Amino acid sequence: MTDTHGTARPGLSIDHTAADGIRVVTMRGEIDHAVTEEFTEALLSYSSATPPRTVVDLSGVAFMDSSGINALITAHQNMSNAQGWLRIAGAQAPVLRVLGLVGLDQVIGCHPTVKQALTD
Repeated sequence: MTDTHGTARPGLSIDHTAADGIRVVTMRGEIDHAVTEEFTEALLSYSSATPPRTVVDLSGVAFMDSSGINALITAHQNMSNAQGWLRIAGAQAPVLRVLGLVGLDQVIGCHPTVKQALTD
């Protein structure tokens, strides 16, 4: 019998950078209900002084469930309401499939790389 109590979960790592006034939020790990609050906060923590423009780099995310979809929808709506935008970059095939299944790739621009998302 194996004791799995206390086993570390993959979790979520979040880095913030900027390029030409555009926030780049880089995620690594898995996005599920356990990290929804942290993911949503990372997406929504922008200055209200300028229209929020954010690229979320999902190239390091191997899994995302409906919690992540809901966080992306919330962030997209908030940024659009503030005359800004949200773009997705580098989503791996499993994450891109989920985005496509719910049609979010038709609402939020999905780009193969951060560079392409920044220049679109």
